[in-house]
Amino acid sequence: MNVHPGPTEEDLQTIAEQVWASYLDPDGSSPLILLPPEKPSREVSASVSMTGAWRGHVVIWTSATASRHAAAALLGVELEDVTVEDVTDGLGELANIIGGNVKSLVIGPTALSLPHVLISGESGYPQVVEVCKLAGIWRDEPITISVLQSAERAGRAG
Repeated sequence: MNVHPGPTEEDLQTIAEQVWASYLDPDGSSPLILLPPEKPSREVSASVSMTGAWRGHVVIWTSATASRHAAAALLGVELEDVTVEDVTDGLGELANIIGGNVKSLVIGPTALSLPHVLISGESGYPQVVEVCKLAGIWRDEPITISVLQSAERAGRAG
C-alpha cells in the first residue's frame, strides 16, 4: 500500500520540541525525553482528524498523570486544581496545536477537525496506516504522539 508522503518522525520530533518549549515547558525544567516506541499508555487520548487531499489523524496518548500536567501547563493552573474538564480542554488544545503543525506538512487543501478527547478508554482508529510515531517520557510519565493516514486514501495515493 502506498502512503502519500507526509510528516516524518523527524518532523514530528521538531513539532513536539517546539510545542513543549512554547507551551508545556517554557522554562526548560521538564523537557520531553524521547524513547524508543513502546506500547503507549492509553488512559487518556486526544486526537484531531484531517480531511481533504490528505486524510488521517494526529493522536496523543498519555497517562492520566501526564494529561493533568499538560492541562495545568496549558491552562496556567496548579496541578491540584486541575479538573476533568481542564484535562479535556488542555489535551484537546495540545492535539489541536500539534495537528495544526502536522497539517502544514501534508498536501492540501486539508481541513482540521475539532479535538476529540477520551479519558480512561481506548480509542480505535480502523483502516489507518501509521505514518510516524514519537514516544517519550515527560515528568516521569509516558506520552506517545502518532500520525495516522487513512488506509483507504493511502491505497489510492501514489
